[in-house]
Amino acid sequence: MDRVFQNFAERLTASSHPDEAQQSMADVTAALRLSYFAYLALPSRAGGVPNLISTYPSSWTGLYLRRGYDSVDPVVRRAIRQPKPFRWGLGIEEHNRSASERTLFEEAAQFGIRCGFTFPIHDDRGAIAALSFATDEHRTVFDRSLLEHAHSLRLIAWFFHSHAKRFWTIDRMVGGVVLSPREYECLEWSARGKSAGEIGIILSISERTAGFHLDNARAKLGVRSLRQAIVLLTESKSRK
Repeated sequence: MDRVFQNFAERLTASSHPDEAQQSMADVTAALRLSYFAYLALPSRAGGVPNLISTYPSSWTGLYLRRGYDSVDPVVRRAIRQPKPFRWGLGIEEHNRSASERTLFEEAAQFGIRCGFTFPIHDDRGAIAALSFATDEHRTVFDRSLLEHAHSLRLIAWFFHSHAKRFWTIDRMVGGVVLSPREYECLEWSARGKSAGEIGIILSISERTAGFHLDNARAKLGVRSLRQAIVLLTESKSRK
């Protein structure tokens, strides 16, 4: 377990994109035979969209976010109410569940998310995120691993949250728009006079990928040229 956590911590600390963070947690999930994981960062305001890093089937997470299921999900509601980890799923506390909640669990089960265990993450103001591990029918190995590594998994949840939250920080706000970590990084290097090829070398990505992130940043900012995007970046930094 020590080696698993060491590898996880090193990779997560070095990550600069949600996809890299996802892979670091996916490796821990696989090593501990926990099937799937989902980290949900709750919106800071009512009606806001949550941020998700997950290995749940994308067909399910896409549906979940499009339909705003986080607002009715009993797992999220319980994570908001209490800081203690808890078990959930089909066949667990069915008598306390509404018809809409049962429907949600039944729908999730069709995608292989039948039962799970959630670690709520609270600060002084209440719930801010939740990390869940989930599985299908094969519960014996899943339950055994949860029991054996419960304390370590709670630490992993907090460690993951402390690094993942930087992907949505207000520090990447430019012209009223939040750029992704890669978009912001690439734009910063471009502002320092670096070409897409040079940015690719610096960030260990291809020139094409660097150009892709720069184009995305420009499009998000609603400007026609990279120079205009750099002006907006400079202005946003002067206000911070």
